[in-house]
Amino acid sequence: MGRIVSEPDVDQRSLQQHTPLFNVVLLDDDDHTYEYVVEMLAKLFAYPETTAWNLATEVDVNGRSVIVTCEREIAEFGRDQIHAFGADWRMPWSKGPMTAIVEPTTASPH
Repeated sequence: MGRIVSEPDVDQRSLQQHTPLFNVVLLDDDDHTYEYVVEMLAKLFAYPETTAWNLATEVDVNGRSVIVTCEREIAEFGRDQIHAFGADWRMPWSKGPMTAIVEPTTASPH
């Protein structure tokens, strides 16, 4: 009689621990106001005003800020949403959205 081979039980937490994570990084520029950044982060990522203001300050001071860390597909969607947000109407010379990039986290997923 043949042996029945079954699929091994896969622990979902184990799978999640091995999923590579990516940062959505917002880059600084001089074409957008703090208010624009706060509004964008609140609308796109549901950040409260205080958190969004702190992230806007970090972008301004450090030139970049990690907005969210997640799986690649979601990170790319977040980046695309930032790029689709448009120009800052408060600044006449603002011709488009802020720049955001997706980069792998430096932390090991293990």
